[in-house]
Amino acid sequence: MDMASSPRTVEEIFKDYGARRTAVIRALTHDVDEFYGLCDPDKDNLCLYGHPNEAWEVTLPAEEVPPELPEPALGINFARDGMNRRDWLSLVAVHSDSWLVSVAFYLGARLNRNERKRLFSLINDLPSVFEVVTDRKPVKDKPTADSGSKSRGSAKRSSDEQVKSNPKFVDEGYEEDEDEHNETLCGSCGGNYNADEFWICCDICERWFHGKCVKITPAKAESIKQYKCPSCSLRRGRP
Repeated sequence: MDMASSPRTVEEIFKDYGARRTAVIRALTHDVDEFYGLCDPDKDNLCLYGHPNEAWEVTLPAEEVPPELPEPALGINFARDGMNRRDWLSLVAVHSDSWLVSVAFYLGARLNRNERKRLFSLINDLPSVFEVVTDRKPVKDKPTADSGSKSRGSAKRSSDEQVKSNPKFVDEGYEEDEDEHNETLCGSCGGNYNADEFWICCDICERWFHGKCVKITPAKAESIKQYKCPSCSLRRGRP
């Protein structure tokens, strides 16, 4: 495939990505027994390919250097018998996700900044291959400690109380188990996370707090560039 005949627009590249993704997912789910049998550890370095016609293939890597497209993970067959089957399939899924994104952005080399952003947004709206293979479920409103300056309001608030979309507020994430909500405790009162309440995270210590415990409302949070909890504010104020 030369660059002149390859997909050029965001829509064309995303269509190519979707077809390859569908093929890989089929190999790792519906056709998993056939895929597993083809990945014989006694064979040479094998790769899992997803093609634009939604067909998958386990075969040797391309011989030309450099290849026409980024290559999938090499030698996926070697680890097959040394790992738990589910763990091995999960590992192949992770590598497949990386390959799919690399192909998409290789094809999008001539896209401008906004087009690349739109392409990634389209890709990110789909569950990853890893998430499909491991049956991970989407969970909304789960605060994460590594999302920068962040806060989270109730999903049930009225429209005039909704937190506007900006870097201070976390996006939807994927978690394996909804019970993981209970692992987040308020740094002030020690209460469990509750999706019906507004939370905010300290940018210094990265602990989460009920908005009511630190007297921060969603409206007030919008004007805060960097939130410091009471404890960190006191520490920063000492000589």
